[in-house]
Amino acid sequence: MANQSIARQVLLWQLALVLLLVAAGSGVAVHAVRRSGEQTARERALDVARTLARAPGLAEAATAADPTARLQPIAERIRKENGVDFVVVMSVDGTRFTHPDPTRIGRTFLGHIDAAAQGRTSTETYTGSLGPSVRAVVPVIGPAGRPVALVSVGVTNHRVDALVGQDVPLVLAVAAAALAVACAASMAVHHRLRRQTLGLGPVELRRVYEHHDAVLHAVREGLIVVDSAGLLVLANDEAVRLLALPPAPEGRHVGTLGLDGTLADTLTAGRTVTDEIHLCNTRALAVNISPTGRDDRMVATFRDHTELRALVGELDQVKGFAEALRASAHETGNRLHTIVALIELGRGAEAIRFATGELAAAQDLADELTAAVHEPALAALLFGKHAQAAERGVQLTVTGGPATDHDGPGPLDAFASRFEPRDLVTVLGNLVDNAIDAAVSAPPPRTVRVTVGADPDAADGGLLLRVADSGPGIDEPLAARVFERGWSTKEPYGSQDRGLGLALVRATVARHAGTVDVARGDTGGAVFTVRLPALPAQPTLPDRPALPAQRPGEEA
Repeated sequence: MANQSIARQVLLWQLALVLLLVAAGSGVAVHAVRRSGEQTARERALDVARTLARAPGLAEAATAADPTARLQPIAERIRKENGVDFVVVMSVDGTRFTHPDPTRIGRTFLGHIDAAAQGRTSTETYTGSLGPSVRAVVPVIGPAGRPVALVSVGVTNHRVDALVGQDVPLVLAVAAAALAVACAASMAVHHRLRRQTLGLGPVELRRVYEHHDAVLHAVREGLIVVDSAGLLVLANDEAVRLLALPPAPEGRHVGTLGLDGTLADTLTAGRTVTDEIHLCNTRALAVNISPTGRDDRMVATFRDHTELRALVGELDQVKGFAEALRASAHETGNRLHTIVALIELGRGAEAIRFATGELAAAQDLADELTAAVHEPALAALLFGKHAQAAERGVQLTVTGGPATDHDGPGPLDAFASRFEPRDLVTVLGNLVDNAIDAAVSAPPPRTVRVTVGADPDAADGGLLLRVADSGPGIDEPLAARVFERGWSTKEPYGSQDRGLGLALVRATVARHAGTVDVARGDTGGAVFTVRLPALPAQPTLPDRPALPAQRPGEEA
């Protein structure tokens, strides 16, 4: 039986239980009908006996010289009219005056008559001359108020059985109907359970559950199931980790789980999604959503693309450096040709001055960046951005605040000692890339100014990052939208996602309890200002959840 399906086992157990209950109920019903029949026969016998005992002239007839001649016809008529088996009128000592079998008249009545002889009514089931019967014995009271005769009326068990037999078919019919209904209901449950369990047995179901549970918890891809009402039905361990879900998220609406607004809207939209990138907390997730085909539920899977996008960002940086090196090589070739020509013309001193001047300019730029920015990663980033900006015809200048005017550690050093430099690279790299693009889109002169130093408005010190450009600027109505994921003024480029860079900046700054804002500069361009606290603070998230680290160069 263990190899049978759960649906079949349930059906067999239900049928067995139904048969047992119907049989027990039928037995109880037949027993109740029999008891009811016996009670009816007892009441009928008692009513007939009382009626006859109280009949006028019965006491006088019972005390006459020949009571049988007067009472036998009356007794037989009453017996036949009332459907009883015997009506016996007897003396107080039990001698029969009447009987259905005339040969038994004059003999002693078989049964208990002591109570009736004392003036009381009694009923009993007793085996007499006609067999077992339900009988009643009633005294006939004479003029002196004492019993002068007794009347016994009885119904044999055969007649009771006949009366009960009339009701048994009805009981059996009801039992058969109940059995049929119960069997039909059991079959319906069987078919439904078979569909729901796919006809599997308990061993197979346990194996499927164990495999499902093992895969669900071991797979390195987040998976959630959302019903048609937007309620979370299931989330595996990886989904809880990637989405930073709260404890016991099942049964809650996805809009209350702290997800990014666009991600929550996508999960409840009821549409199929393929490899759509969404930002959630500190991660970039590739989201796939498809319907389950049952109950209008949607299955969503999540893959972490944060590190992949970080690698893509590094690749973009390498490409930028390569382009800068290409431009530098081109310029260096021109300068070498100039130096060689000066030497060939016999102007060696001028050649030396020209060569040393170029070296001094490069060294001055490196010294300037190192003095303005103490963090090596940031200095290297800005050095590369300077070359990219120069190639695109943009003048990039870097200045330091008060904290960088001396040799001691400043806010940047304190911040870099507590956090990974890539956070600063993410913030400043994205802002500078956007600033260069904005400056290129405007008429000359094209400039980008970067300020890194202490925040003069912070009482306890802090880090200030400010990037200003000479571009067209950002209109006031759009200033509140530039940090939204997906918002961008640029056309899509292939499969590259737009509108991630500034959303990433906002998320990174929020994770360190800082602020970022944008305003229009004095010359009309955009000015982005980032303020980061000097001391660790409880992070405050923006209106939408924080976004993952992303490559520099993603733009709004």
